[in-house]
Parts: sequence; structure tokens; C-alpha cells
Amino acid sequence: MSDDPTSDWAPTGIDVSVPSVARMYDYYLGGKDNFAVDREASDQLSLAAPGTQALAVNNRRYLQRAVRVLAEQFGVRQFLDHGSGLPTQDNVHQIAQQVHPASRVVYIDNDPIVLAHGRALLADNATTTVITADMRDTDGVMSHPDVEKLIDFDEPVAALFVSVLHCVPDSDDPGDLVRRVMDRLAPGSFIVVSHLVSDDDPVRERLTDFMLTATQGNWGRVRRTEEVTAFFDGLELLEPGLGEISAWRPDGRPAPVQESAEWIEFGGVARKS
Repeated sequence: MSDDPTSDWAPTGIDVSVPSVARMYDYYLGGKDNFAVDREASDQLSLAAPGTQALAVNNRRYLQRAVRVLAEQFGVRQFLDHGSGLPTQDNVHQIAQQVHPASRVVYIDNDPIVLAHGRALLADNATTTVITADMRDTDGVMSHPDVEKLIDFDEPVAALFVSVLHCVPDSDDPGDLVRRVMDRLAPGSFIVVSHLVSDDDPVRERLTDFMLTATQGNWGRVRRTEEVTAFFDGLELLEPGLGEISAWRPDGRPAPVQESAEWIEFGGVARKS
């Protein structure tokens, strides 16, 4: 019998011997939807990069601030959350619908556990859904029946890529993914990005190798700040521009201090004109 008390809720066909980025993130945020293998990988990662748990918490708060700003200040009513991860507190739909109750949100993830938990959470919410899809398949995502039902692509949409593009390998060109999505969205749409970066070559290689090994190749790489900056080409950056995400429009809530900075979450919010 497994010594992992959560092992009995894994959907059929899920290999719980391989860590999942979504479940590692859940563990860092204090969630319970993770397995022993995810916790072990996360603890090992924290030894390699001690600031990672604070980084994860600050990244989540950045997502929450960005959604609130777009909903309150820019009137955004539609959100596509690419690589959304497992539900936690103050999810995108909860923040957006506090501002505008009719806001529509689609969560996109390729982890079946995300689908199982998301569907349970959203059973009574007619304007929010979660789909299992590969976010790299832009045509497949945007033509998905649940997406077509909720999202009006003639109106502005906020496309969220929060702490997920570093999971995309260079062979799948994350910058091109961003461009394809933005090309499909109406003028006045927004993009929200955060991405793990380091401008120290040995650190970047070491942490990339760790994640590739831990996830058995289901990852991309840590990139340089200039590479992530290029994702925003042709878009209008909102103030304060690009940078370490805890500095993006702070809301006064006390934030954990990232005790080490082997890598940071770098990004910002931009608008399509």
C-alpha cells in the first residue's frame, strides 16, 4: 500500500511517479492536491534554489493583481488562462466576477487532475469552465466548444501566461505561441506574462537541468530577461513595464521575501492596439 495518503484520488491513467509542475506549484502554495513525488521534487528544488517557495507565492499574487487591474481599470470581461494549474484561493474567475459578475473565464491545462478538480469547483458556474488541452495548440484551444461557447473573440480578451511559458521548449517556440494567440485576439486585448529567468548562465543551466530531470523532460528552460522581453514586441506595455513581478503594481499586502534570487519571475502586462 502506498504511503502517500492522497494517492487514492488520482484519476485513472495518471502516473503519480513523475512530478507535475502544476502539483509542485500547488504544494508551494500550501495546497493539498499533490503527491509525495511532487513534494519531494519541490523540497529538492528548494535546496537548489531556496527562494522558490516565496517566488511561487509572489507569482500567484501578481496574477491576482493583474486580473483585478484589468477587470477594474480596463473593463476586461473575458480571460483565457493558459496553463492555469490547480484551483487555489482567489482564482481568476473569483476575482474577475467580484468586479463584473458576468465575466467569462476559461482555464486551460493539460493535467487531467486540473480538469477533475476544476470541474468540481465550477459545477455551478455557468460563465467559467476548464478544458484539458495543450496550450500550444492555439487552433484547437480557440475552436474548443467550451471556449466558443464562452468567449467572444470580437471583443477584448486577457490572455494569461503566468509561470507557464518556461514549460515550453524552444522547439515549440513560446514567443511564437504568444504571437499566435495575440494575432487571434481583438484590438484592446491584453497579455499577462511571468516567466522564470536568470541572466547567470551556470544557474540557468543548472535549474533547467533539474526541472527537465524531475519532470522527465516535460519542461522547457529558464530563459534570459531579454528573451522574455521579446515576447512583448509590438504590444503596449502597461506601467510599470517589465520587471520582477512582485514590483508590478503592489497592493500593500505583505509579501514573502525571496531569500535568494537564483531565478526570478519576470514579466508584465501589455495591450494590443
